[in-house]
Amino acid sequence: MNRFLAPAVTLVGVPAGLAVTGGNLQTVMTFTLAFWLAAAAFLASRYPRTVLVFSLSLVAALRGSDLVGSGWVWPATAAFVAVVLAGRLRFAAVAGGVALLYGAGWDGFVMQEQHSADWTLAHVGGDALWLAAVLAATTAYLSTRRWQHEMSLRLARDQHENELESRRRRAEERVGIARDLHDVVSHTLAVVGVHLNVALDAFDTDPEEARSSLRLAQDVRGQAMSDLKSLVDVLREGGAPAIAEPADGLDGLERLAEQVRAAGLTVSVNEFGERSHVPAAVATAIYRVVQESLTNTVRHASASRVSVTLRYAPASVVVDVQDDGEAPDPVIDGNGIAGMRERVAALGGALTAGAVRSGFGVRATIPYPATGPQEQG
Repeated sequence: MNRFLAPAVTLVGVPAGLAVTGGNLQTVMTFTLAFWLAAAAFLASRYPRTVLVFSLSLVAALRGSDLVGSGWVWPATAAFVAVVLAGRLRFAAVAGGVALLYGAGWDGFVMQEQHSADWTLAHVGGDALWLAAVLAATTAYLSTRRWQHEMSLRLARDQHENELESRRRRAEERVGIARDLHDVVSHTLAVVGVHLNVALDAFDTDPEEARSSLRLAQDVRGQAMSDLKSLVDVLREGGAPAIAEPADGLDGLERLAEQVRAAGLTVSVNEFGERSHVPAAVATAIYRVVQESLTNTVRHASASRVSVTLRYAPASVVVDVQDDGEAPDPVIDGNGIAGMRERVAALGGALTAGAVRSGFGVRATIPYPATGPQEQG
């Protein structure tokens, strides 16, 4: 539709403009000028500069032949607009300036007997004002369109970046959930397996001990089911976002120790420093490191004693879990150790696992922002 708008406006506007300004000297020539300018405007989008030169030349020829009586640049308005939209504002301004200078010279010198200086100034000045208004309006329109295009591209880019960020976060959440599933399931199976073996061995000789082991296994299973339900709710389509983990944090360390003690191991938990400033994310990581370390001890180490030591500093915590069992040689990073290492690294910390003097040890250092009072200089 835009391709036909300029020819249509030119075909109607040129005769109307000449009639209003007194330039309609011969009606046939007026409509002839309008027709050719409209035909040229139809091609202006493809050949804007050529159409502008042709239009101005046609107007100048008819004016010079005294076939129309007014207008040097305004009949070619459609051509000027097309040139500016093509990004050739300077060409349009120069062409318009040349046409106005030619018109001023023609009316002021060649036709000075027919037109007074005031008439020349009024008509050429009116053309100049019209040209300035057309160029300014078209430039403003073009700038607005460019700004809208840039904004649409920016919005599209931001939307794409937001989608990528959302996918990255979902991937990280699912990796975290996978780690938690491994921690919960492996710990539960290890502890429950030990209690079931104790119950099986004592079933005939000590029924009370067998019942106690089965009750402990049931308690561990119940807690694991609660944790797994929380994780499954997060993974379910349309479920709540993964904003929290089902781990107990620092308050759950003693419960972990009791479960392992019930399996027949001697477990000591020692804490040094102030734990109240430990952030929730760090506390969860500590819980998972201790849980996985105790699980490995129960399943693989053939240990009888394990020591859990936590040292809290103003801006970090050191977790040290050591047993007196058999250390594998070499140490292979399975899902458990790899998961611990990734979880600690995500918080800016580091984790090592390997043989120690008395058995196998896991040591993790996790930093966090200091929250104590600032020193004054």
